[in-house]
Amino acid sequence: MLTKEFQLTNRHWFTDSRQVTGHAADSLANEAVFFAILGEHHDGHAFIGDLYRKGIRQFVIERSALTPERREELATYADAQFTKVDSSLQTLQTLAAEHRRQFRIPVIGITGSNGKTIVKEWLAQLLADEYVIARSPKSYNSQLGVPLSVHQLNESHTMAIFEAGISQTQEMQALEAIIRPTIGIFTNIGTAHDQGFRTRKQKVAEKLRLFIHAGTLIYCTDYADIDEEVNLLLKAVNPDMRFITWSLTGQKATYQGRIAGNQVSLTGKNTGFDQPLTLPFTDPASVENLMHCLVTMLSLRTWSAAELQSRLNRLRPVSMRLEQKEGINNCELIDDSYNNDMVGLQLALRFLNQQGTRSRRIVILSDVLQTGQPEAEFYEQVGNLMRANEVGQFIGIGPVVSRNKLFFADGSQFFATTEEFLAQFSFSELRDSTVLVKGARPFSFERIVHRLERKVHGTVLEINLDALTHNLNYYRERISRNDGPSETKIMVMVKAFAYGSGSAEVAQLLQFHRVDYLAVAYADEGVSLRQNGVDLPIMVMNPAPETFSTLLEYKLEPEIYSLRLLREWEEFLRSREHAFANTQSTTYPIHLKIDTGMHRLGFLERELTVVTDFLKRQPNLHVATVFSHLVGADDAQFNPFSRQQYETFLRCTEFLGAELGYMPTRHLLNSAGIVRFPDYKLDMVRLGIGLYGVEATGTEQSALQTVGTLRTIVSQIKTVGAGESVGYSRRGVLDHDARIATLAIGYADGYDRRLGNGVGNVWVNGSYCPTVGSVCMDMTMIDVTNASVSEGDEVLIFGPELPITELARRIGTIPYEILTGVSERVKRVFFKEGN
Repeated sequence: MLTKEFQLTNRHWFTDSRQVTGHAADSLANEAVFFAILGEHHDGHAFIGDLYRKGIRQFVIERSALTPERREELATYADAQFTKVDSSLQTLQTLAAEHRRQFRIPVIGITGSNGKTIVKEWLAQLLADEYVIARSPKSYNSQLGVPLSVHQLNESHTMAIFEAGISQTQEMQALEAIIRPTIGIFTNIGTAHDQGFRTRKQKVAEKLRLFIHAGTLIYCTDYADIDEEVNLLLKAVNPDMRFITWSLTGQKATYQGRIAGNQVSLTGKNTGFDQPLTLPFTDPASVENLMHCLVTMLSLRTWSAAELQSRLNRLRPVSMRLEQKEGINNCELIDDSYNNDMVGLQLALRFLNQQGTRSRRIVILSDVLQTGQPEAEFYEQVGNLMRANEVGQFIGIGPVVSRNKLFFADGSQFFATTEEFLAQFSFSELRDSTVLVKGARPFSFERIVHRLERKVHGTVLEINLDALTHNLNYYRERISRNDGPSETKIMVMVKAFAYGSGSAEVAQLLQFHRVDYLAVAYADEGVSLRQNGVDLPIMVMNPAPETFSTLLEYKLEPEIYSLRLLREWEEFLRSREHAFANTQSTTYPIHLKIDTGMHRLGFLERELTVVTDFLKRQPNLHVATVFSHLVGADDAQFNPFSRQQYETFLRCTEFLGAELGYMPTRHLLNSAGIVRFPDYKLDMVRLGIGLYGVEATGTEQSALQTVGTLRTIVSQIKTVGAGESVGYSRRGVLDHDARIATLAIGYADGYDRRLGNGVGNVWVNGSYCPTVGSVCMDMTMIDVTNASVSEGDEVLIFGPELPITELARRIGTIPYEILTGVSERVKRVFFKEGN
């Protein structure tokens, strides 16, 4: 167990080695403690050496991870301090629970299926005048995120608001001990994480464990499952609890609300409150979230309607997305105005390190509000963070950060207001850089983002990086299922602009999550990844003699599929021997492709004797991997042939290993094969379309998350009479008076011409609307007669409500074609929503 002294003298806890870049600033390194967690798919102990070299000296390690080899390694780190525990995660949770017990302040704990983060953020906005509030950064509500959130608490905080999320039974008990809420909010109950519980009632009961020691619980009685379990279970466990309830449907409750337009009439039973309030947001989810906030405020003290209305008028939408966009002057822009506190800043800097593809880093930061620390102490930490994260230029906006400029590097710039920055800053200075924009809401940094964002037309392909991570972990779990942690490596296909998703950005994420290999189709794709800071091994699937020098220069590894190509590559290397005479590397990796039945590219089994004879005479060539491709992995009718291919591949690789004297890494399975033939996983698998959210076999699509969402806007709406035609060649003849909307997307953007004339439809404001007439190069027309649509409205082309598989089905193709067909002229916006 850690000592009290250890806890108090180490202000910074972290569990991800990637949070430390370069050499940590001395003050951060001295105060930091790394918790090495041994997980199902990762081992934090593997990165202790790297962190030690970056200046970290204090580590919490797990006894079960201390193999003889690791003990020997750790013994070489002479001045490092290691604390051995049974579980680093449980230790972190215990420390956080001990830290929480030091504070006697209102602590609001929020759980539920949806709305937790919005309610938390809106409450923080509404109560900012009365309290100095500590709150969960973004959606830090997991077994790991909660202790890191609670660790922020310090003596200056007068309130805390923390989220708690669970995905299976027995998880809430640990979170309750850490948060120990005095006030609870149960937002709602829905389908999220249903698979982790036997029944919906069990899920409600598990979530209610958060409130077993709370003094007050706030919930909506319109959710019968919640109301029933509260009365059955929670009242028996905590009979002294105060229950403050609300309803919009007339159910028995403390507060009754009646919605009319943008107003709610709120009447409190025995509270004396009976007033109408104008709501700033009127969609059903926002109304529910606002009701939780209002009832919580009324539970804290007496408010007049005028006071509540004044606070509501100040509310702003909460953007939970940290977005990466194209910027001016060949910059990339990271937009994060969501949670401007120290932990939020650390998360944004982590994303900057993870996803930034430009070597020069610029941070634009406003005053950080309600830090809970003396300002000099806080901004000294911020300045240290900038140095530790190798930020090349810092721009501070606001009076507080400006008067603490001494803590920042020479060359930093400071402005009193956003207006002053926009008026005086020379935007031409921002060139070939990654720019992080992070500001508290009163500074209106959206104006800065608008100024820095490269302007393109209204069609956008949004890439959900959290969904990519989820899908990667799903396939990692598939290859480790049944036999524990797997040694099987993962190669990820990022060819064809990462299936349309953006190669560099996706590759950066994959590198951050430590995949083993990347694969591209052509050398120039690999060059682009290298130029954007990707240093993973990269296999090039279609090398050509004219690109050999490029492969060598950028350390790209060729796929070799024929004797001709093998000989040409060896002759090229021999011709360059004099240029590399003084280098340490004398062998060059290649990847041999075996044709086991696809009959596209690759060596046939009968050719392998000639191949091995040649390779044995060329010690400068090393076969890094050998692979083949299953013809019908996604279709059960081809199972016998898949088995035949597997057996052929095993014979070929056994022969190669025997002849070469070593066994190359073997890989056979693609995304569909990982699902249907886990026994064939061998040494490595190749993950392609599955990463991008399409489960090729169709059997486990619900396990994946949608990665790409293509959106456009309505440019114009007009009424066209029956009998009139729409579009080229009068192909769209109307049989009714119709409202026709023109969309800012066409076949040049990737919206296939075959989707015209009613074959395709789009999703607009909750309605499906069919196409009318032919798809044009830059525009498409749809019939919005039966939908509520205005000019400028957003239109979903494909995404969660309109799966890409459905578009593919309608035109008789496959999702690959739809994804890779999205033009590069369509702006990509990459975003994260989770922690």
